[in-house]
Amino acid sequence: MTFQITVQPSGHQFACEDDETILAAAMRAGIGLPYGCKNGACSSCKGKVLEGSVVHKPHQERALPADEAAKGVSLFCCAVPQGDLVIEAREVAGSDDYPIRKMPSRVSTLEKVASDVIIMTLQLPANETLKFRAGQYIEFMLRDGKRRSYSLASPPEQDQPLSLHIRHMPGGLFTDQVFSTLKERDILRFEGPMGTFFVREDSDKPMVLLASGTGFAPIKAIVEHLRAQGSQRQMTLYWGGRRPQDLYMDALCREWAMQMPNFKYVPVLSNLLPEDHWAGRTGFVHQAVMADLPDLSGHQVYACGAPIMVDSAKKDFAAQCGLPEEEFYADAFTTEADINK
Repeated sequence: MTFQITVQPSGHQFACEDDETILAAAMRAGIGLPYGCKNGACSSCKGKVLEGSVVHKPHQERALPADEAAKGVSLFCCAVPQGDLVIEAREVAGSDDYPIRKMPSRVSTLEKVASDVIIMTLQLPANETLKFRAGQYIEFMLRDGKRRSYSLASPPEQDQPLSLHIRHMPGGLFTDQVFSTLKERDILRFEGPMGTFFVREDSDKPMVLLASGTGFAPIKAIVEHLRAQGSQRQMTLYWGGRRPQDLYMDALCREWAMQMPNFKYVPVLSNLLPEDHWAGRTGFVHQAVMADLPDLSGHQVYACGAPIMVDSAKKDFAAQCGLPEEEFYADAFTTEADINK
């Protein structure tokens, strides 16, 4: 059975099968609903059901608390309609400009830049290119139909190869392979580009770029893309880690700060040891933003990294710094462990 979904306030309509999620149907129809993880962990696809009802597939309670669900709030990546629906969602212009493709790739290089981070580059087949927006991600298609998502760290202007920053998650299906048996020239298949986390280029508002860990990867793509476009927008990067080695491309960020008058870099560390001899900022990275910029009402924020950092920033920036909800763009890096909580 096929149901009709109407999106407000745009009035756009699309068809959804009775065993299909709202997000999957919207993507198939070219309707740009916001999304990130697609598995009920990050809450990027959250919206409201105005008319009709849905049943949710398994998801994290943190992403959709019971009190919100009782008010009609829904995670569209997990919501299956029980009939025709009217939903409320903010559509993302340009999210479907580039078609999602399945492509083979060859591992070009594997560079270990920290004890738990490898930068992997992928070479596409001859005469093939991947068109994407700075900030988007790809999904590796693994055995048994499983998938793993990684943000593109290279800007769309860069010719091949594509660059990805991969953190080792001990016991992880894919990262154990990357850190042990994967080698140069191996073939990997992926699908992409995906996600609605990308720079909005129709604004000239100053940007706060907020990253933790390998959440730096899509932020790097955004900075390098804007630089290639000759953008003069003000950018301030706050990159958080536990200890200095977590800021595995610190030298590059400092180079940007020296070369780009409109770019500022603020590294922040939270779990220092005496032998680190750190003279910089300490504490939680989103709190460093709040200390420097108590009024965010005229800014855009792009946040990427651990879900707890993204969630805290979204809540605190709105409540305490006046950031408009629609100017907070995020990609929470959910792991298999996050999904199964």
